[in-house]
Amino acid sequence: MKKQTEPGLFDEENRLIKLTKKKDPLVRLSMMIKWEKFRPIIEKAMKKQTKGYGGRPPYDYIMMFKVLILQRLYNVSDEQMEFQINDRLTFMRFLGLGIGNTIPDQNTIWLFRENLIKKGVIEKLFNKFESMLDQEGFLIKEGSIIDATIVEAPKQRNTRDENDQIRQGEMPKGWKNKPHMLRQKDTDARWLKKNGERYYGYKNHVKICRKSKLISAYKVTDASVHDSQAVEDLLDKSDSHHELYADSAYSGKEIASLLEKKKIRSRIHEKGYSNTPLTEAQWKRNRKKSKIRVRVEHVFGYMTNSMNGIYIRTIGIVRATGVIGLMNLTYNMNRYLQLAG
Repeated sequence: MKKQTEPGLFDEENRLIKLTKKKDPLVRLSMMIKWEKFRPIIEKAMKKQTKGYGGRPPYDYIMMFKVLILQRLYNVSDEQMEFQINDRLTFMRFLGLGIGNTIPDQNTIWLFRENLIKKGVIEKLFNKFESMLDQEGFLIKEGSIIDATIVEAPKQRNTRDENDQIRQGEMPKGWKNKPHMLRQKDTDARWLKKNGERYYGYKNHVKICRKSKLISAYKVTDASVHDSQAVEDLLDKSDSHHELYADSAYSGKEIASLLEKKKIRSRIHEKGYSNTPLTEAQWKRNRKKSKIRVRVEHVFGYMTNSMNGIYIRTIGIVRATGVIGLMNLTYNMNRYLQLAG
């Protein structure tokens, strides 16, 4: 049996060199994203934060921001994030930490994210990266695609009467007297039935650049909101005189009128009805539109497969909006790496 030797001075460095040769994806993410560009936004929001997280001196803000991106990339809980940072050399290297450094614990991670969400920083970080993409010419404003995907949240064990009261915007009787229970109750998420399956949570409405497949805008709602209701929030001046692709869920006079008003050329799928089915010409037009519209499915497919699923562990639409914003930002960062080659 080969005799084990004591750990050497350069063992950690040698192991990381081997991992780099195996094409550790976090190396490119660390090197190609201009992380320091985000620092002023985070520092401005956190300048009143005088106390350390979890009783310790404050960790570097960019390092903590990278923790949140790492968390969304692998879709793990705060507890699991703490474990993985301690366990993986690649995670530590990405964060600029070594074996001798103190690792942020799960409470530290939660508190940092909570502060960013409360102060509305996530959307600003998303917009900052979008402007960076625009400056580098990756956001090609020659047409967009819109769609929405369900983001599942922890299911609530409520009675039928309690759910009815929540849907009506009321607080179920007795909940106010149970603050510990109330903190675990999500009164913002909603149920949705789709293709015979029931889902509970929120929706991530996105607009993507037709050519680059980068997310240029997003809107978070509860799951019961129809896809078409978020369209106006996704559109801006850059969409004028360009094409907008979407499936038939976005068809209808109201959306058509909105696009006409904003001088946007509609490439929305035409919809058939039982008494007026689609003509052959309409079918052909829809098939042609599908070749472009399907690109938005690639975005959601990447989130599902490469980012370990589209679901969250938070409670309430404010936190959901923050975490989904981080999800969209993390996708954009990884899509940028693909485009940059």
